[in-house]
Amino acid sequence: MTYFPDVKSPIPYEGPDSKNPLAFRYYDKTRTVAGKTMAEHLKFAVCYWHTMRGSGADTFGGASFERPWGTESDPIAAAESTMDAAFEFFYKLGVGFYCFHDRDIAPEGGSVEETNYLLDTMVKQAKARQEETGVKLLWGTANLFSHPRYTHGAATNPDPLVFAHAAAQVRRAMDATVELGGSGYVFWGGREGYTTLLNTDLRQEREQMAAFLHLAADYAKEAGFTGTLLIEPKPMEPTTHQYDFDAATTLSFLREFGLLERFKVNIESNHATLATHTWEHDLLVASIAGRLGSLDINRGDLNLGWDTDQFPTDLASATMAMLVVLGQGGLGNGGLNFDAKVRRGSFDTVDLFHAHIGGMDTFARALLVANKIIEDGALSKPLAERYAKFREEEIGKKILARETSLPELEAYAASAGEPDRVSGRQEALENIVNDYIFGARASQ
Repeated sequence: MTYFPDVKSPIPYEGPDSKNPLAFRYYDKTRTVAGKTMAEHLKFAVCYWHTMRGSGADTFGGASFERPWGTESDPIAAAESTMDAAFEFFYKLGVGFYCFHDRDIAPEGGSVEETNYLLDTMVKQAKARQEETGVKLLWGTANLFSHPRYTHGAATNPDPLVFAHAAAQVRRAMDATVELGGSGYVFWGGREGYTTLLNTDLRQEREQMAAFLHLAADYAKEAGFTGTLLIEPKPMEPTTHQYDFDAATTLSFLREFGLLERFKVNIESNHATLATHTWEHDLLVASIAGRLGSLDINRGDLNLGWDTDQFPTDLASATMAMLVVLGQGGLGNGGLNFDAKVRRGSFDTVDLFHAHIGGMDTFARALLVANKIIEDGALSKPLAERYAKFREEEIGKKILARETSLPELEAYAASAGEPDRVSGRQEALENIVNDYIFGARASQ
């Protein structure tokens, strides 16, 4: 059966002048940029949950999508047809990777044993389809938020039995990731937070979360997982406050509990903006700590207060993200996961292609723009000049080396007098970046 009859073959690259809505204008997977192909720089991954399992439902309405897959009454038959559709979509889109939660690919059974059996069954099928298509697993994760048992959290739940169920799920999801060759495993604490401190032991819940992560990291080593363990910060929704609120909070938590060398972070754009940051801020915070491991590429609607997970079409934001990624030499085991969903009114299956094509072209163009900005030193040169006195003057060197004191600095300030004020040139720099984005300085 063909689930996507509107697309006959893999989406082609036709260049910037193409008028074909089912063609790439900038994403040419074989094009070399900064010593690597676009496919190597941009390890795009389709998210199984929004793309294959999304229904179009939101807080004000039920499902609006009528998909030709996953309609069977038997849960395994529905999972199998969904997987058939998924790999047809991956192949026709021409994407190299996908990501999933355990419950995306296999239903939950009536017991731990039955659930494990169902997951093992679908993992075998996923492995066969990976071998047929060449599509790989970027990372796996466990859904520790949908089941009613996780109403009050998973690792941070006040009931140790819930903690144990979460541990069982992570163990098997990690086994599945290893079996499918995933290069990452993500911990996304969908409900690891609190709504009110009136019923929350904040100290204990943080200790529980740290214990859970230590146990998971220990098991990953035991299971032969050689990829990257990732934590995805999330500020709110559905709880008032999440323990992994943003990149800085997550890194602080990891340092406090001796986990920093065991985990990196997977930064999502929409989560960063919900935390009142720009995406590039959280990316840079993680990168300068050496812990930026992977990206979830979507965008939010800044007029709304929830996680809208829209497809990325903001070239300026994508360019800033790629400046950080290129600046640290790439993402290693990580990639660019489309944690994005088509809008409720975009219910035709071909809309899934339009959405991903637009996102892939946006980041391909952003890669070209960011690389040219770096090659020209358009931002690095002004930045170096702005901080030059800390490198060139003796007092600046002593401050950075922590070889001075407050009395010495007071004496220096008294002898040197009032400093000259120097413009930050923000508007001029914004104009320069726009010149590259608009094409005046960047090659096609």
